[in-house]
Amino acid sequence: MNNKRQKMQAYWKRNLRILLFLLGIWFAVSYLFGILLVEELNQFTLGGFKLGFWFAQQGSIYFFMLIIFAYVWLMNRLDREFDVHED
Repeated sequence: MNNKRQKMQAYWKRNLRILLFLLGIWFAVSYLFGILLVEELNQFTLGGFKLGFWFAQQGSIYFFMLIIFAYVWLMNRLDREFDVHED
């Protein structure tokens, strides 16, 4: 029983680490790149648009989608590692 409890605590610790890492990326893309660093990023262009504008309007949406797919992939891998997968 104690071994199972330790295993689940390790699972949730890794789960929280993944969540915090992905939330950090989300914060950087949406707040830092989309709001605070817009002027610096506008010196560069992407597809004919200023990079800061692109991050604020479209780039953040693309990154959010990537974060969702990364979360699913990482959690499926973690579930298999701790043998709690749904396959």
